[in-house]
Amino acid sequence: MTTSFPETKTGLRFGVTSLAVTACLAAVLAAGLPARAQDNPVLAKVNGVEIRQSDVALAEEELGPSLAQMDPATKKDNVLAFLIDLKIVAKAAEDKKIENSEDFKKRLAFTRSRLLMDSLLASEGKAATTDEAMKKVYEEAAKQITGETEVHARHILVETEDEAKAIAEELKKGGDFAELAKKKSKDPGASDGGDLGFFTKEQMVPEFSAVAFTLEPGKISDPVKSQFGWHIIKVEEKRARKAPDFDQVRAQIETYVTRKAQAEYVAKLREAAKVERMDKPAEAAKNDTKTDAPKPADSKMAPPAKK
Repeated sequence: MTTSFPETKTGLRFGVTSLAVTACLAAVLAAGLPARAQDNPVLAKVNGVEIRQSDVALAEEELGPSLAQMDPATKKDNVLAFLIDLKIVAKAAEDKKIENSEDFKKRLAFTRSRLLMDSLLASEGKAATTDEAMKKVYEEAAKQITGETEVHARHILVETEDEAKAIAEELKKGGDFAELAKKKSKDPGASDGGDLGFFTKEQMVPEFSAVAFTLEPGKISDPVKSQFGWHIIKVEEKRARKAPDFDQVRAQIETYVTRKAQAEYVAKLREAAKVERMDKPAEAAKNDTKTDAPKPADSKMAPPAKK
């Protein structure tokens, strides 16, 4: 089973319990973010309690997805308004002794454990992403890529064999492939003259690749049937594939190395822990707790498969 850690970002919610928990979470996080007073101005006060720039930055990070479409000024204003309401409602919750409820204590304990986990895994991931480690992953993946044949082709995709045969006849009479693709192909890339760019065999359905990789540059195929319909294929050129430059894929490699290190770290901790699953037989529970590290393909040095 692949271990996954769901996103921790929250929406702009005003439930009393969730606000109180968020307030505690913010307090814990803020404690680890020292800042000089001149770099961390006070933006508002609520009953004498200060809200600083660092509080807004932290809230923006936590509320990320719900703020994505806002411009910076609107985002800052909304987050500050949220923090003001947060302070007001959290204080009201304290006055009502909400923190003494069992539900609150459970949620607070969960939030604390989650924050501890996220912080430790972030630290482990960061420690693993050295230039040496990332370049090693790059070089290993590049070896698998370099030399593989790529084809640059266009295609026209239609529903029926009769349509495909009619188009093939037009092409034999000198019709322009790109123009016919624009007019008659149902593929999303029709507006580009059916241009598929460069691709490898594995990136296309087998029926398509079998024909495209046997055609010589400049040649046009007979109608080819696949699960998507009927294709007419024109090969523009072929080349030996080259790995992208390291800087082009650095972000993907960093993500891969980070996730791999985190998965391996969790697996190591789990091996040393005594885990008892009361809801499953012992053998099933043992298999269910295995952690799979991401595979090198997760570095996404190749584009996704196309039709």
